[in-house]
Amino acid sequence: MTAPITASWRRIENWLADHAPTTYAALAPPAEPADIAAAERVIGRPLLKPLTTSLLRHDGMGDRRCVLLPGSYRLLSARETAAEWQLLNGFHDERTADEAGEDADEDFVRTGVSGVLYGHPQLIPVARDVRGGCLVLDHRPEADRGRLHEAEAEEGIVRGTGDMWASLPVLMERLALSLETGRPVGAHAPMVDEEQRLYWDFVPPHGERSRQADDPLSTTRSVPTTAPAIGEAR
Repeated sequence: MTAPITASWRRIENWLADHAPTTYAALAPPAEPADIAAAERVIGRPLLKPLTTSLLRHDGMGDRRCVLLPGSYRLLSARETAAEWQLLNGFHDERTADEAGEDADEDFVRTGVSGVLYGHPQLIPVARDVRGGCLVLDHRPEADRGRLHEAEAEEGIVRGTGDMWASLPVLMERLALSLETGRPVGAHAPMVDEEQRLYWDFVPPHGERSRQADDPLSTTRSVPTTAPAIGEAR
């Protein structure tokens, strides 16, 4: 059973405070309920509960040089979520989407990629990477509701593969466990740079590590694999 998102947040906060204090300091205070309500008015629908729960814990990250999620994604604030949604939604071709109908959803599940769904109003941005791509939380009523996908300008929407992208609570629990153990989550392993910032090191399938993918700094240190467990590992 997946841990509540607040429990995973406690584990993440404790680990960051001990091992990556610069990233810990970048975590924003809780969002104001009024800011969440304003974002929902802009987007035109209620945000899923795991997202609002996370925003009420930390309203994004204040330092844009810091990242938190695997793949080097920085969490967005409620206001940034609304702004990114407006930007992405401007690229949505509603006429093409209507013509594609249910075939677009079926093709997306089958192929894992969709240009038609790029900017879909029910795919809500929750994080952004340094290259301008976003993680979007699926608010559609179909089977992928609550799942995380990547939104890239060239490829469109890329469906999250693997259990870690099944929901925001699952991702945060996997993140907490990865930090505590030093083990990769997906193809990314946690590292800490010389400025005590967390970053994610790409781990190729053959197991050899390439540090240039997520962080250009040459002086880095590995996350301690013997870090004390802050929550019970699942």
